[in-house]
Amino acid sequence: MNAAEHPLADYYRDLPVVVTGGLGFIGSNVALRLAEAGARVTVIDSEAPGCGANPWNLAGARSPITVVRSDISDAANFTDLLTDTAAIFNLAGEISHSRSMEDPERDLALNTVAQLRFLKVCQVVRPGVRVVYAGTRQVYGKPEYLPVDEKHPIRPVDFNGIHKRAAEQYHLLLSDHGALDAVVLRLSNVYGPRMALHLPQQGFLGTYVRMALGSNPVTVYGEGEHVRDPVYVDDVVEAFLRAGAVPLLPSRVMNIGGPEALSVRQIATEICRQRPTSRLREIPFPEGLRNLEVGNYMSDTTLARAQLNWSPLVSFKDGVQSTLAWYTGNQRHYLPGVPEKQETASGPPFESARIPLPPPI
Repeated sequence: MNAAEHPLADYYRDLPVVVTGGLGFIGSNVALRLAEAGARVTVIDSEAPGCGANPWNLAGARSPITVVRSDISDAANFTDLLTDTAAIFNLAGEISHSRSMEDPERDLALNTVAQLRFLKVCQVVRPGVRVVYAGTRQVYGKPEYLPVDEKHPIRPVDFNGIHKRAAEQYHLLLSDHGALDAVVLRLSNVYGPRMALHLPQQGFLGTYVRMALGSNPVTVYGEGEHVRDPVYVDDVVEAFLRAGAVPLLPSRVMNIGGPEALSVRQIATEICRQRPTSRLREIPFPEGLRNLEVGNYMSDTTLARAQLNWSPLVSFKDGVQSTLAWYTGNQRHYLPGVPEKQETASGPPFESARIPLPPPI
């Protein structure tokens, strides 16, 4: 399907939209697709250390993207950006499960306090606005059945899952009260271009890609028998854009997962197959991470298929091929040893506005 045939080809044209966390992995992909669709895109990102913000993620944007460097908890300082926005794609926050266990108060500040402050401003300056929030399948904890649907019990196994669940509830409560019009997308393991490969706690898929690009062994814990449903970032972006445009959704919470269930070993093997200089290595499962392991997981995406007319289209084989090819051409911007600021003259086409950050929470 070419751009002109896309069902949203005209919807976002000249529409003002906001993407929080838009310098990060998924947020930047959302921002780029919106810019390609002709939207007037504003990215808000605090560039919090360890959360994956990278200005180079917006390189190649089809139209200028305005970047506001601010914590979303300081939304009172940029109300003018929210007053007229047609939709907010809310991807700000921390995603690391292990780091949340090491520093739960940091995770609390980034994923709950900041979200609540942001939404309280939104409900005042732009009541009823559609907000698409990036939730996580981690809120389900250890699945009681597969595939996991939205009615599955909520039992997070780490602070990140607890805090993300709280942020979900903020969005849903304000929507129930008519203050916002929020949609929560619970994402499975997302992979693809613009992952923060240099960060060690951003998910196993980014770690595997980093290992393979460095011609290092791709390490599997135990026998790698646990199942996941990795979803390519382009499919995730498609879900976000559809969720931002479809009116009167009967369900406000939807799972977004990949097209196939694969064991971790199968995932690692496919990456190694496409990167022959790497190889598979098995090591015992670290005791410190065992309590965070949820076992097998696969998403039931029936609601998203029905209400968004969405389905994942990219197979893991094809997604890995595209991911490795993209990093091969952009590796210096995402792997260690590269200066933080470079090529500014030919860098990302965005306008930058600086707003003072609030004191630490």
